[in-house]
Amino acid sequence: MHVSLHLPRYDVPGGATAIAPAYAEVGAVADAGGLRSLSVMDHFFQMEGYAGGPRDPMLEAYTTLGFLAARTERVGLQVLVTGVPYRHPGLLAKIVASLDVLSAGRATLGIGAGWYEREQRGLGVPVWPAGERLARLEETLQIVTQMFGDDDGPYEGRYYQLAETLCEPKPLGPVPIMVGGGGERKTLRLVAQYADACNLFAQAGDGTDGVAHKLDVLRSHCEDVGRPYEEIRKTILWNGSVPLDGSFTDSLAPYAEIGVEEVFVTPSDDDPVGFARELVDTVVEPVAAL
Repeated sequence: MHVSLHLPRYDVPGGATAIAPAYAEVGAVADAGGLRSLSVMDHFFQMEGYAGGPRDPMLEAYTTLGFLAARTERVGLQVLVTGVPYRHPGLLAKIVASLDVLSAGRATLGIGAGWYEREQRGLGVPVWPAGERLARLEETLQIVTQMFGDDDGPYEGRYYQLAETLCEPKPLGPVPIMVGGGGERKTLRLVAQYADACNLFAQAGDGTDGVAHKLDVLRSHCEDVGRPYEEIRKTILWNGSVPLDGSFTDSLAPYAEIGVEEVFVTPSDDDPVGFARELVDTVVEPVAAL
């Protein structure tokens, strides 16, 4: 199993001027220490569950990944996950292609339907009902796939119409598409039909039953669309503390047994550099043996 680091916070000690050096150091640790990916959130306001809520620092996701691309050489880079309401699909494809070119082929497109209405209303981003967000997610997946491929002709959908789907330069290689979310009727069907990877929520202490059930649903959707289930990389976002004493491997072993290949973990405090170093020292190698 691979270990990846998800960075949802920017409230590092020292304030705004300390963010860039801290994130550059996290990138260096990730590169040297064998982390598979670095991911950031796609939010403009911090989420309500954090201490300072929406008034906590929050940077724009793809600008942050561009910064990390210039300061790393090996680690993968992605948003976990891009919200469909935030960027027109054609621009999103161009942004991700640019990230892939500038990072020498290290971009993944992580994408989901989006949900955080406070920031959308606050900044004037359109707010759509859940069903429409999912329909727009499917059209976005179609547009991105077309723009990353050889067809630069028009796209005509219900919600999006593009006269030309030009994207030059193309990504340097196939950009993996990860769809985040566990909606059983629609989201996991989109994974089966369009994605290279899924990302499911794993709550520490709950056991694997919930994730195992979602994977069973995904397998069923794969059968329905004629897609080999084995083609899809199974990943989880770990919600809970990460013991840095070696015992985390025991928590992850049951997930490896049901086919999970990658776990994204988040720092437990406002010291992402220290957390990344301890993660590399105590977690990456034992988990890789699962």
